[in-house]
Amino acid sequence: MDAPALRRADWEPQPTDRASAPTRPERAAEQLAALAAAVDPGDRLGTKEELRARCGVSVGTFNEALRLVQARGVVSVRPGPGGGLFASRQSPMVRLGNSVLALDDDAASVADAVRLRDALDPLLVEDALRHASASDVAAMRTELERMKATTADRDGTAFVRANWALHARIAEVSPNVILRSVYTSLLDIIESHVLSVQPDEAHPLPEYIRSRYELHAALVDAIADRDHRRALELIHEHNTTMDGSATRDEATTEELPR
Repeated sequence: MDAPALRRADWEPQPTDRASAPTRPERAAEQLAALAAAVDPGDRLGTKEELRARCGVSVGTFNEALRLVQARGVVSVRPGPGGGLFASRQSPMVRLGNSVLALDDDAASVADAVRLRDALDPLLVEDALRHASASDVAAMRTELERMKATTADRDGTAFVRANWALHARIAEVSPNVILRSVYTSLLDIIESHVLSVQPDEAHPLPEYIRSRYELHAALVDAIADRDHRRALELIHEHNTTMDGSATRDEATTEELPR
């Protein structure tokens, strides 16, 4: 006969670590990724309904899992007769400070765009220091708040996209139409090829987001204060720690041009 449960801990359900436990979509995504890893790139895995039933999840949960594996470049979806889910070649990767960007197949365009964007950043900060009005600074702070809001969801992809929106807002201050146009076009190129943002295994996502948010908040403060030296120091730090050094395409590693 079992001993009576005399202590609260003996009969109350114990809390679980929700932060570390995978969600149902994440577990289903792991199943799909495992299926894709077991076959050759281009092989058909099955229809959505067949795979949903195999994962044993609802339609909504399966669609979220499918979004996750598509973002990682593990699975692609083809419509029509004979369509369904197919194993994909692993996406190229670009290191971004303490995170990694999963890209579509055009990693070279992203590398070139990042290099040019880094070169133009100091020019735009110079213009912001000279020309930013109080309303411009307020708009930058609004973008900062959006960046901060993404930290609650631990969503690295949303955070980086909000980061790019802040840079686009800083660029809007420049009276140089050509500079502004070229810069925003580069941001569009980078964003259009990014599938997802994943934290570096050695650096937890909250740590990455916090450090990047603090750097951008300090940059906006420096622009608001017309602190030329501090603003240029910060954009130099941004461009030497944010956008990194390597792309990875399966087993191949190459240096990104700086």
